[in-house]
Amino acid sequence: MIDLQPTASLSADAEHRRRRVAEHRGIAEDAITDARTDSEIAREFIAHGELSPKSMANTQKELFRFLTWCREEAGKTLRQLTVADLNGYKEFLKAPPADWVCHTKWPRSDERYRPFSGPLSDASRRQAMIAVKGLMAFAEQTGYLRRDPGALVRNVKVATAARITRYLTPRAIALALATVEAREAGTPAAQRRRARDRFLLLAYAHTGARLNEIVSAAMGALYTEGHGRWWLDVMGKGGKPRRLPVPDEMLDAYRAYRQAFGLLPQTARGDAMPLVLSSRGAAPSRITDEAAAGALKGVFAAAGDAAAALGDGDTAASLRQASAHWLRHSMLTNHANNGVQLKTLQDTAGHASIATTAAYLHKTDNQRHDEIISSVNGRPAT
Repeated sequence: MIDLQPTASLSADAEHRRRRVAEHRGIAEDAITDARTDSEIAREFIAHGELSPKSMANTQKELFRFLTWCREEAGKTLRQLTVADLNGYKEFLKAPPADWVCHTKWPRSDERYRPFSGPLSDASRRQAMIAVKGLMAFAEQTGYLRRDPGALVRNVKVATAARITRYLTPRAIALALATVEAREAGTPAAQRRRARDRFLLLAYAHTGARLNEIVSAAMGALYTEGHGRWWLDVMGKGGKPRRLPVPDEMLDAYRAYRQAFGLLPQTARGDAMPLVLSSRGAAPSRITDEAAAGALKGVFAAAGDAAAALGDGDTAASLRQASAHWLRHSMLTNHANNGVQLKTLQDTAGHASIATTAAYLHKTDNQRHDEIISSVNGRPAT
C-alpha cells in the first residue's frame, strides 16, 4: 500500500520549494499597473473604485489591517499568499490576539494604536473579506498577481433576520418630537440646536434616508417642481441618486430651522450650503455624521426618560436603545403596515432587492397573533 502521508523532511522540502516559487512569482511583463509593492497596489485599488468618502475610509481600514496581518502574522507578501492563508485571516478576524486590540481609537501615528477594538461580528468579517478579495482580484486583473487565491475563498455566511425589530412606533416618535420641542433654549445657539434637531428627527423619520445621505446633502436638495409636491434629493450607496417625498410637517420644520439660523425660509435649487448645520460658530458649516447621530441619541435618551415617567416601560426601553438608523427602519415599517406598496418603499429606501423591503412588513404577523390569541381566549376571529 502506498503511504500518502509525507514524511516530516519531505514536508519541509516541499514547503521550502513552495516558498521559493512564490518569491519568484514576479509581476507580469504585460501588467497594466505601475504598482511594485503591496501598499501601492492597495492604494491603486482604492482609488480605482470611485468610492464614497465613507466607503473609501472603510476599505482603507480593512486593507491596512490585512496588509499588517500579512507582514506581522503570516510573514508573506500578497504574491506568497495561499488559499489557506486567506482562510486563516478569515478565522483570525473572529478573535484577534490581545496585542492587536485596543478599545480606545488612537491615531495610527500613536504607539498605542491597535488595528482592532475587539472581535469582529460575522457581518463585519464578511465586509472585511469582501475588501480583501476585491484587492486580490484587482491585483490579478492588472497583472500584479499571476493567480488570485481569493477566488477560491468562500464569503463569510451571515445569518439574516427574518424581520426587522429595531424600529420605533408612531407613539415613540411623537414622544421624541414633543421632547425636543419642549427643550429649553435660552441662548441663540440653543435655539438653533433645538430647531435643527427637530428638523433632523422629522427628516429621518419621514424620508427613511440613511444617516450620511441627509448629512451630506445641500440646502438646495430640498425643492419643489410645482403641484404641491416637495422632494429631497440624496446620494445613496454606490453613488445612486434617490428622490424622497417630503411631507408638510418636515417642510415646516425645515423652514423653521432655516429661520433659526437667520436664513430665508426657502432657498434656490442650486444652494450648495450644507443641509445640516452646526449650531456653533458664525459661519455656516456642515456637522459630521457622528455629531448628527449624537444629537439624535440625546433626543432619544430624553424621550426615554419622559416615557419612563409616564409609566410606559416598553417605549422607554426602545427609545433608550434607538439610533438614527432606527428612524429609517421605523419609516419603512410603519408605512408597510399602513398598506404602502412594497415596490414604492423599495424605491424610496434604495433597496436592491424587494426581499429586503419585505422584512419590514409586520402587518401579517400582527393579524396572525391576534387571530391565535382570540382563539385562545374563546373569541372567534374577526
